[in-house]
Amino acid sequence: MSTALSADAVASALQDLPGWTYDPGPPALVLEAKAPTFPEGVEWVRRVAEYAESVDHHPDIDIRWRTVTFRCSTHSDGAVTDKDVELAAEINRRAPG
Repeated sequence: MSTALSADAVASALQDLPGWTYDPGPPALVLEAKAPTFPEGVEWVRRVAEYAESVDHHPDIDIRWRTVTFRCSTHSDGAVTDKDVELAAEINRRAPG
């Protein structure tokens, strides 16, 4: 079990996560981004899926043509935790281009 981040900690973390926002209900870090092409968006999701599986922490993912949405939340805690911040940073590192 992880510790829920305070509102200040989430705001601070978002400063280092370009493109990400905070959704308070249910709590999640959210990125909605356009991939250059549909196949590149799917490939991005594949790279993220491999990483998420390796750390046993999985984002919610939605693909709509070139728009990919990631939601990072620690469901077992009902909150955003340090695991979600780390996952969001890794999603950014694995982004196309």
